[in-house]
Amino acid sequence: MNSLVRILNNPAYLAPAWLYTSLNIVISTWVLYVPGVKDRLGLDDGQIGLALFCFSIGLVCAIPPSSVLYRIFGLGRLTFLSVVGFACLMCLPVIAPTYVLLCTALFCCGLFSSLLDIGMNSIISELEARDEVNIMSAAHGFFSIGGVIGAGLGSLLLDVFPAPIYHFLTVAALIFISHLIAFRYYGDIKSREADRGEEGKFKLSLIKPLLGLTVLAVLIMGSEGAIEHWSKLYFLDVISIYSDKIAGFGYVAFSITMTLGRFFADGISERIGPYNIIIGGSLISAVGLSFVLSAFFWPALFGFALVGLGFSVIVPELFRLAGRAKGVSSAEGISVVAGMGYVGFLASPAILGMISDFASLRFSFGAIFFAALVTATVSFVLKRRNQRAS
Repeated sequence: MNSLVRILNNPAYLAPAWLYTSLNIVISTWVLYVPGVKDRLGLDDGQIGLALFCFSIGLVCAIPPSSVLYRIFGLGRLTFLSVVGFACLMCLPVIAPTYVLLCTALFCCGLFSSLLDIGMNSIISELEARDEVNIMSAAHGFFSIGGVIGAGLGSLLLDVFPAPIYHFLTVAALIFISHLIAFRYYGDIKSREADRGEEGKFKLSLIKPLLGLTVLAVLIMGSEGAIEHWSKLYFLDVISIYSDKIAGFGYVAFSITMTLGRFFADGISERIGPYNIIIGGSLISAVGLSFVLSAFFWPALFGFALVGLGFSVIVPELFRLAGRAKGVSSAEGISVVAGMGYVGFLASPAILGMISDFASLRFSFGAIFFAALVTATVSFVLKRRNQRAS
């Protein structure tokens, strides 16, 4: 919680944290209008799913050139352009007159979303290194706050705007104005120069220290994506809950503890170290998943809450470690780890679906339990290797 107080009391930290909030305000506002866009264009579930996948494709496509772009334009400046560009571009999907233009608009939005995600995490990484503070997890907590603002407040304002475009223009204007003010605090931040040895060139061998972190990112972000997509169906099909509203409580519990955990994780990380907190988080998640696998409502609900608490500390810690990796800049390190993590996030729902078809949905959640144990094991190996290296 000290990291939250630190952010709230220092504009130099609050301004970058507002980037996280801004990103999710825009995303959660878009989610409110997805059904309306689907009905307006007369799309079926498969078509709207493919359109949304175009956003994901754009997100992944922006990752390879991102570190070069940040080196050319500057970390703070390009992040500002990314958040403003993303907010403005998200106005286009709600007015797209054809399916092709909808897919094109979402692809472009994905590009800017990815640049923003890498940029804001790199800025926090640079601030942590410069000021010797831990605020990465709390900054990720501000992302969750953005979801509450965008979805909660946005839902109340749906009837206020005569058309969706006015809602998005309002959001874009507020984000633009707020970041014009915030820019003075993060605009001049640059990604540190990577120490690449005598040659000074980027080589694939420099990514080697990141391989373990990318494995963890794939496992954990993949598990998050699977839970987001399948938790409700788990309550309906495995636990036999017949109410749609109650079936959604599992993901609600997961999300609440995920948010709360991130505001406490930085202080714990300072005391016990990054690898210990990842090991602890993955073991807590494994315990939670054992409750989920019991297939009883209350234990499963408690289990999803534990999983959210355990997962909450892992991804911010992975980004923190990636941003500090030797031989690469913060943007390069985070883009590699985040890129592979997003591949896991996008692929895992389909993989779990295939496992469910082959065996059962309960068995597929057993795979998530196994992933949590593998995460703890790999983290322990990385910790020992890091201790020997130092």
